[in-house]
Amino acid sequence: MRNFIITVDGKKYEVGVEEVGAGASVAAPAATVSAPVAAPAAPVAAPAASGKGEKVLAPFPGLIKGLLVANGTAVKKDQPILVLEAMKMDNDITAPCDGTVTFNVAKGANVESDAVLAVIG
Repeated sequence: MRNFIITVDGKKYEVGVEEVGAGASVAAPAATVSAPVAAPAAPVAAPAASGKGEKVLAPFPGLIKGLLVANGTAVKKDQPILVLEAMKMDNDITAPCDGTVTFNVAKGANVESDAVLAVIG
């Protein structure tokens, strides 16, 4: 059996194919397909302030569509600070408190649930 790794639409699959002898009268070789091999995820930056300030967490996985304020800007509680797209819907993520925002993500980044998006300190 020979093993191959095949990439289809960005997903990797490991495939095992049996070799058939030249004199055998088999119509086609048997192939087995295993589950997709997970591609390494892009790392999300660590919080800029260690333990200082209130973390803004992603409520669900999605794409950072845009940052609404500049890094280091003073924000008020409930002020929208970024747009998180999920299932083709834009969702405003707001500041949980007053303070200065430090982003841990950039526009275009994909994030998972509970990822630290920013710290308000």
